[in-house]
Amino acid sequence: MEGESIYEVDSGDGLGADIISTVEFNHTGELLATGDKGGRVVIFQREPESKNEPYNQGEYNVYSTFQSHEPEFDYLKSLEIEEKINKIKWLPQQNAAHSLLSTNGHCWLFGMKHLLQTDKTIKLWKITERDKRPEGYNLKDEEGKLKDLSTVTSLQVPVLKPMDLMVEVTPRRIFANGHTYHVNSISVNSDCETYMSADDLRINLWHLAITDRSFNIVDIKPANMEDLTEVITASEFHPHHCNLFVYSSSKGSLRLCDMRASALCDKHSKLYEEPEDPSNRSFFSEIISSVSDVKFSHSGRYMLTRDYLTVKVWDLNMETKPVETYQVHDYLRSKLCSLYENDCIFDKFECAWNGSDSVIMTGAYNNFFRMFDRNTKRDVTLEASRESSKPRAILKPRRVCVGGKRRKDDISVDSLDFTKKILHTAWHPTENIIAIAATNNLYIFQDKVNSEMH
Repeated sequence: MEGESIYEVDSGDGLGADIISTVEFNHTGELLATGDKGGRVVIFQREPESKNEPYNQGEYNVYSTFQSHEPEFDYLKSLEIEEKINKIKWLPQQNAAHSLLSTNGHCWLFGMKHLLQTDKTIKLWKITERDKRPEGYNLKDEEGKLKDLSTVTSLQVPVLKPMDLMVEVTPRRIFANGHTYHVNSISVNSDCETYMSADDLRINLWHLAITDRSFNIVDIKPANMEDLTEVITASEFHPHHCNLFVYSSSKGSLRLCDMRASALCDKHSKLYEEPEDPSNRSFFSEIISSVSDVKFSHSGRYMLTRDYLTVKVWDLNMETKPVETYQVHDYLRSKLCSLYENDCIFDKFECAWNGSDSVIMTGAYNNFFRMFDRNTKRDVTLEASRESSKPRAILKPRRVCVGGKRRKDDISVDSLDFTKKILHTAWHPTENIIAIAATNNLYIFQDKVNSEMH
């Protein structure tokens, strides 16, 4: 990968509101949206290729910034509802305008039996451009005020005059009262009419045109919360079959559901689980096996999951074990105790497919991110840093040394910075362009995949 751009999102409040919490390309890859802890959404647009330099791919520049969610306070429960943007999902473009869904709300999980309840909202935003304005109204003056009808002595034809481009972002719908727990996923259905949202215990199906009600399709909340043993961690619709969706759990399992089978999908169609090796059993086994992200491949044949130490590829036709398992940072296995003490073991890393489903990507610590080539089985560790983000700078592979002899550029596992973590990543739907969120910095790398991957 080559460096292209780095963008710093700075709120200036010093409270971490500018930390990026989600990254998402639209379906063409021309737009890229980020959400942050301060409730803001920043949209980047890819500039058109230069006619003088046809091989110079356009860079991404800031297109629009708007406040999606504000902090609120629930006086009945004495709880503050965070404005942090948990997820952004683009809707397939139907006309000249673009649309996206954003959701807020975050709550800390103090053990399985003490889930915090706060109201979350999902908002549908419309993004439009305006580069012309009408002039020559008959009943209004230039400032838009109504004229005195007695002064109108002749009629004229209004005309459209060019103006500086304006990007307008307007809230179209607000979907409220659907969730009381932490919303971890939004997924737009391939029918382009419905979407689902998932929290820790429930998954709801919404129609994009109906805001006051949703249909509960999964509910794992037990009658007695003392009996709660797992929570929902992520969910996604199948890219081609509008009746299929998958959700993952904190126990490391995946459940594929078919909405044609029953209205309430509490009974799954398929259960994907890997038997635990008894010899590796430890106090941390259940924590590190929790699935933090699940993504269908573009083809719809495979599922990609991320847990704390690995990424796994599952074939929809094989439930007993994954077809591929890749170690992300196995050198941390001996440090799980200290990672538990500093809460890093609960970090939720995301994962992503490239456009052809041949390479997968996920984040790690020290601002490292990992790529795995499914064909050659080669992998590479790359670093998102200001040096690597300079235009045309080639990303150099990094290597973490556990012990023994160290090569020149190796970094010791004891020197890793666990405050620098790549949790959120996104891959352009068709090209080798990736977006990496590192705290309040967004890195965009493009061009050919690193030679280590071939």
